[in-house]
Amino acid sequence: MAHSAPAPAPGPARTVDQGEMNPWAAGGVMFAGVLLLVDGVLGVIKGITGIATDDVYAHVRNYTFKFDVATWGWIHLVLGVILGCVGWGILKGAVWARATGVVLASISLIVNFIWLPYQPVWAIVSIAIDAFVIWALCAATAKAVI
Repeated sequence: MAHSAPAPAPGPARTVDQGEMNPWAAGGVMFAGVLLLVDGVLGVIKGITGIATDDVYAHVRNYTFKFDVATWGWIHLVLGVILGCVGWGILKGAVWARATGVVLASISLIVNFIWLPYQPVWAIVSIAIDAFVIWALCAATAKAVI
């Protein structure tokens, strides 16, 4: 006589529900929101500094993307305010804020890459923040398997 194991009782699926988020992903999203706020504040500081004084940043000669430092200041100021608002939206749990955060962090990454010759350290810090934000917001939307 052959013995077989009893069939498992029907239970919950082994994948995470679409409305439920992995705790690590949720933490990453919250951290991304905080980092967007920080990146926004850094952008505002870079912007105000560029608008107020031209002698703070390095003067770059023969650069393809050469703008007046005040123009760069306005670009960073506006982008910084928008990044801060989106970061706040992520912390509040707004659905629109995740996709907007990925798009704006991508734009901020590109702007800071172009800004690199003017202020390398600030630009690299902002690029690193933007790269993590993009990763965290994209990873949180992927389906997780338990």
